[in-house]
Amino acid sequence: MTDEFLPFSRPSISREAIDEVVACLQSGWITTGPRVKKFEEALAAYLGAPRVLALSSATAGLHLALAALDLEPGDEVITTPMTFAATLNTIVLAGGKPVLVDVEPGTYNMDVRQLSGAVTSRTRAIMPVHFAGMPVDMDPLYAVAASHRLHVIEDAAHAIGTEYRGRRIGGFGDTQVFSFHPNKNITTGEGGAVTTRNPELADRIALLRFHGMDREAWNRFGKTGNQHYEIVTPGYKYNMMDMQAALGLHQLPALESFIHRRTEIARRYQEQLADWPQWTLPATPDYPHRHAWHLYTPLINPQAAGMDRDAFMQKMKERNIGTGLHYRAVHLYPYYRDRFGFRRGDFPNAESISDRIVSLPLFPAMTDSDQERVLAAMSGLFQGT
Repeated sequence: MTDEFLPFSRPSISREAIDEVVACLQSGWITTGPRVKKFEEALAAYLGAPRVLALSSATAGLHLALAALDLEPGDEVITTPMTFAATLNTIVLAGGKPVLVDVEPGTYNMDVRQLSGAVTSRTRAIMPVHFAGMPVDMDPLYAVAASHRLHVIEDAAHAIGTEYRGRRIGGFGDTQVFSFHPNKNITTGEGGAVTTRNPELADRIALLRFHGMDREAWNRFGKTGNQHYEIVTPGYKYNMMDMQAALGLHQLPALESFIHRRTEIARRYQEQLADWPQWTLPATPDYPHRHAWHLYTPLINPQAAGMDRDAFMQKMKERNIGTGLHYRAVHLYPYYRDRFGFRRGDFPNAESISDRIVSLPLFPAMTDSDQERVLAAMSGLFQGT
């Protein structure tokens, strides 16, 4: 058995992608330019989306999608406590108030059955999170949104390649935000994108992502460019660079193979760990879907395991195997407790998941022997050897 450290995630970067980045550097055009345009077009074709806007991160995408709604003080956005902090942070930064709905114990996704009870006269939007690449049950969620005339902004940071009832996330519905962080299913180093079917929202995001300029300004230094522009609103600096898009242009064609390999690894975990009392495994919903398996996240059962989650992670690290923690329930962080009065006990399913969840190693280049090493390490750990 090798002593080399096995991380919980590692990006797969092809020689062609590296060569594309080098060509981008040598071209002298490294910020937003033709490669970003080409990447946006490729994403639109893959997702079946009418409008795609590439950005510096998914956090930027969430912020802009919310900022485009012109939230007023007291306006509410419903989301889930079982997510990365950026989901709630961007609601606050856009001037809104996060309202939380507990999650399902098996999928870790928003419990859509509780959604209607969270809607008030101040609700402006619903922000579901497709946790780990498992789609939320979108039909009943959109039915609630339609009945109350609410925007839906899907936090699809985990969900590039995810499908719901035969349709790709990003190819239907309202607005979706994707992440291309290094641990996601495809990467541009950092980066993200917004897809939307709302032309007014798309135009507003396009305006806000680059200083509030009234026209595309990426080519203004070229031969056919024009130095003149107007600032029509205060904007942000959230544009993607061509260096990032150079990676994305070669990552996207590999996405299906990446998901295929991730699915193989996840299914093997599900099969091998099915009878282990130390684990409660992710559940499969009964609606048609394709899980993109961004993460594989079982829940440790401390009594059967003889240790809690944090001790397990430390002991695996001592065996040179990395794990991840995705995530601590956001309402338990000090800012959200103090600002909005959230307390332990408010969302019991999210809290139980938060206390026990572990991300086991999962990435396309992970070999069968790597996975055997993970399973053997856990077996030895639980057996005290």
